[in-house]
Amino acid sequence: MSQNRSSADDGEVRVLGRPVAEFPAFAPEATRGRALRITVVGEEILHRPCRPVTEFGTEVLERLIYDMFATMYVAEGAGLAANQVDVDLRLFVYDCFDDDGVRHVGYIVNPVLDPVDLKLRNLVEADEGCLSVPGPRHALARNDTTIVRGADLRGGPLVIEGTGYFARCLQHEVDHLDGRLYIDRLTKDERRSVLDEMAELRDRVFVRRRERARDLGLPDLSDG
Repeated sequence: MSQNRSSADDGEVRVLGRPVAEFPAFAPEATRGRALRITVVGEEILHRPCRPVTEFGTEVLERLIYDMFATMYVAEGAGLAANQVDVDLRLFVYDCFDDDGVRHVGYIVNPVLDPVDLKLRNLVEADEGCLSVPGPRHALARNDTTIVRGADLRGGPLVIEGTGYFARCLQHEVDHLDGRLYIDRLTKDERRSVLDEMAELRDRVFVRRRERARDLGLPDLSDG
């Protein structure tokens, strides 16, 4: 998911759902990662459900998290799912502000959204973008609160609660792992308009990502 606001230097930060006293501009995991190529709408891996992670605490899983953080920052994203770097696993990373200015940073393995009580549902329409639909944004209604349950790197339980834009981010990323892009929730005309705009913008977006990788001093495998 693409970021919708510039990051703040101060304010509350929650890492894996827990408040921390201070935190750097980029998650430390990113410094150990590489900028990978981001898959684009139309690629098969984006359009089917991802398989669950069954082996925890492995170097492979840890490396994937590092690379996903690095890739997300290069692409100026608020969240990134594993199938967006061509990996068929239920996992996403995030660095996203909610509507109160609280910064949420972390990852979650095998995430599942809590069911929404229709009596308590409060849909809010706001612009949404996607790193796999490079360039455009479009208004979409989503619930303004959500809870995601899953696991950490070693298989321990994780529960992440989101409100506002962060809730939108969590729902967007779980959609990815279920094989659905945000444009799949639009009307046919809206989807066509977004894809037409993407065709005009994508090359500029790709250039900016390569420049960002150089500026951040990250190994760039985005063309590979």
